[in-house]
Amino acid sequence: MHKPTIEEDLTEEEFIELVLAEQQKALAEDRQQRIQGKKPKKQRPIVKWIIWSMAFVLFFNTFALLFQIYTIPAIEFLKVSTRLSAQEDIQLYKKAVVEVSTGSSKGTGFAISHDGLVVTNDHVVDNAQTLSVVFPEKGIFEAELVESYPEVDLAVLQVQGDDFPALELAQNPSFTKNERVYFIGNPLAFTGIANEGILLETTLLEDWPETVMMMQAPVYKGNSGSPVLDEKGQVIGIIFATMKKEPYGRVGLFVPIQVLHNLRQ
Repeated sequence: MHKPTIEEDLTEEEFIELVLAEQQKALAEDRQQRIQGKKPKKQRPIVKWIIWSMAFVLFFNTFALLFQIYTIPAIEFLKVSTRLSAQEDIQLYKKAVVEVSTGSSKGTGFAISHDGLVVTNDHVVDNAQTLSVVFPEKGIFEAELVESYPEVDLAVLQVQGDDFPALELAQNPSFTKNERVYFIGNPLAFTGIANEGILLETTLLEDWPETVMMMQAPVYKGNSGSPVLDEKGQVIGIIFATMKKEPYGRVGLFVPIQVLHNLRQ
């Protein structure tokens, strides 16, 4: 049996991320120079030639990817997210989904109470020196780890405040194969990405005390801690990893919400 993995090698996607990041960086620098009234420095011919050569290579590689870009799942999910995010219910759910940051890494979490309880994965906050969460509309807050369940990769954080948007937890959900579900998270370099998947079946992982659920869905690095929602908008699970499982191929894994209920009783 294949073991679950928290991070996948996404060479093409990471290349696209790098291109976009460098484009944004260059635009920001140019904008700053214009604000300060500075003119771009003139480069010597040899330096200019090197820069143009590098730009050509980067452009060629990017252009070559354009023919594949809409077949790459990690880009396809942006189209799906745009479609789903137009729905009023998805817009409402996204308000309660946060970015969890340790300073050196990030993941996803979601509020489960209006007084600032946030659920995420234990591996997202493990050994963190500092913890903060960012609500899409309320901004950044310091967070404190108040509950940790490493055996099932779950953690609960506390943010000081009130009137936070929160998601409703399903009490005793049934998992039907081929049922459509939704999940919201911060995969790759993006935030607040809504996506959809199809429930498969349960599986028992090596050294895990509880069965977990598999789903056919585009789960990527950064989706750890994402809530899985049913058609009623209730949280039925928490994403924590991916793995390869025959005959489905690469699948997303989530901890059923009942596990969290039982731990917090």
